[in-house]
Amino acid sequence: MDRKEAEIRIRELRQTLWENSRRYYVENAPTMSDYDYDHLMYELEDLEKRFPEFITPDSPTRKVGSDLANSDLSGRTLVSSKKEFAQYPHKYPMLSLGNTYNIEEVEDFTARAARALGREFTYSCELKFDGTAICLTYRQGRLFRALTRGDGVIGDDVTDNVRRISNIPVRLIGTGYPDEFEIRGEILMPYKEFDRLNKEREDNEDAPFANPRNAASGSLKLLDPKEVGRRGLWCTLYHIPSPDSSFKTHDEAMRAAASWGLPVSDKRRICHNIKEIENYITYWDTERKFLPYATDGIVIKINELEFQTELGYTAKFPRWAVAYKFQAERALTKLVSIDYQVGRTGAVTPVANLSPVQLSGTVVKRATLNNSDMMAQMDIRTGDYVYVEKGGEIIPKITGVELSRRPAESTVPEFPKVCPDCGTPLIKEEGEAKFFCPNQDGCPTQIKGRLLHFISRKAMNVIAGEATVEQLYNLGLVRTPADFFDLTKNDLLRLEGWKDRSAQRFLDSLRDCRKASFEHVLFALGIRYVGETTAKAAARYFGNIDRIAAATEEELLSVPDIGGVIAGSIFNFFRDQRHTVEIQRLRAAGLKMSMEAPESNLSESLQGLTIVISGNFSISREDMKSLISLHGGKNSSSISSKTSYLLAGTKPGPEKMKKAEQLGVKIIGEDELRKMLPEGSLPDKGADDEEIQTDLFGGMI
Repeated sequence: MDRKEAEIRIRELRQTLWENSRRYYVENAPTMSDYDYDHLMYELEDLEKRFPEFITPDSPTRKVGSDLANSDLSGRTLVSSKKEFAQYPHKYPMLSLGNTYNIEEVEDFTARAARALGREFTYSCELKFDGTAICLTYRQGRLFRALTRGDGVIGDDVTDNVRRISNIPVRLIGTGYPDEFEIRGEILMPYKEFDRLNKEREDNEDAPFANPRNAASGSLKLLDPKEVGRRGLWCTLYHIPSPDSSFKTHDEAMRAAASWGLPVSDKRRICHNIKEIENYITYWDTERKFLPYATDGIVIKINELEFQTELGYTAKFPRWAVAYKFQAERALTKLVSIDYQVGRTGAVTPVANLSPVQLSGTVVKRATLNNSDMMAQMDIRTGDYVYVEKGGEIIPKITGVELSRRPAESTVPEFPKVCPDCGTPLIKEEGEAKFFCPNQDGCPTQIKGRLLHFISRKAMNVIAGEATVEQLYNLGLVRTPADFFDLTKNDLLRLEGWKDRSAQRFLDSLRDCRKASFEHVLFALGIRYVGETTAKAAARYFGNIDRIAAATEEELLSVPDIGGVIAGSIFNFFRDQRHTVEIQRLRAAGLKMSMEAPESNLSESLQGLTIVISGNFSISREDMKSLISLHGGKNSSSISSKTSYLLAGTKPGPEKMKKAEQLGVKIIGEDELRKMLPEGSLPDKGADDEEIQTDLFGGMI
């Protein structure tokens, strides 16, 4: 891989990891397994080691995932965003753990620790609980504050909710606890409570949670503490982060915490060598299936606290601990039939209907087959017995066929040549793995899918669901998103089961959705390949719908993390006259088609100046653009005779540099920009301690 290819791949990996981190931590709706996520992270780590010039402080390899709702794609906390919870800093950074999926890497960890310490020590091995992280602070024996992990530096204050979790003591028992201390652990949802909650949600026609971890995380962030108390959450604690601890070992600290009435796991074992560690892993890889809550691995810690301090930390992980992740649980079951589903973008996905099988605490009846290539590669047939896994305990997927049990009557499935819904011949574009129905404006499933996407919570957040869209479509009342805003109460009262109150609630919700920000509106349009994060990036870059509609593919490519496929999709969307008309109707309905200006600028230092930025800076490019705007300047994506300055960081684009020189546009650096702004507007530059720190283990664990 050459330097250019590495740069492109690094950008792609960061985009994918950031987006899936947000889906995991903030939205509690992951679409990628832990295993797949971790292996993309390993690939990014490897590329950054080979091409260190592309390392940035906000890389996913250097930051823990953030559960803060007011954070951007890369996990940075946005001060101006709406916050549902008060936020406070952690006394000590709340980091993540390095993961491994094979015992050889655990052996490497123990060998590195032995070389670095050169003295005898022990290991504390314990279960890795699959929940959401929590940090509790006790003062004078009483629960004072409970914070989520947040971005590792600050967390959301969920104290009122945590007080409703039955096994977390509000007041400690016994004696000997410090006047003030932190203790950290996981909030879990036992399988029994998970099944009960999902049954309630299904009865109420709400989407069920994918797994207990998502249910626990979502429940902890509810705004109603009483409802949190009803969710049956459980807590287990495993770490007291104090460099001044009077304890000699981690195990001693945990035994003391248990004596104070704190819920500490009793599944720990002190191990003296790799053989004992392997025995512990082997035992729990089987026995965990009989636990009442989800676990996904084993954490191995250096037991002696003095040695933990000596080994220290990387930017993201402690060097004195590593997590061994269990392989995904697998089950064998029969493939009964295959359905072919059309998505809102026209992609046709094969879905296997299975004989129900228990897997990782839930009953699995269906699993995706992804695409026709995957089906052919596995030589999968209806009637086969197939292996099903839950990657990272989340998403059911078929991983293989048990050929020894293939029945004589099994049949080779035939992927449809026409759309299962509208009958239009399917197409498969070059480089695509999926077949698509091209009839995007005439295929009923695609139309209803886009309508449902438009009113979804992450888009326009209208109080309605699939059943409402189905009714409105069947009566011919709605075909495009703009049609929603033409509905009257009389129209709604035609829907089966609707009364005056439900109709009014829906109309009120439509009225309120006009307050949605431009980036939500852009996402709601349902442009192919444009997800929530891409919509946000494009909205902030261009500022309004007209500039996006007028942008060339080259200009779209200048948006951070937008590649050729996405740029082409956006460009083609705005070339379609039907979409142009639809946008005008939505504009007339009162939807926001531009970013709102900040309430007030920090200064007018850059008033009247148009600045194009290129390269890397001491802060992210998006933050640099925000800074320019907050001081009265205007950001532009391309250089013209009206450009005031080209702000060039490290490794600026050669084409922009060349064009600036040709047009006589002055090129300035970050230091020159600093001099133009009030003192303190930019953080002090300097070496990143974590970048220059030598890792005594030779890299991340």
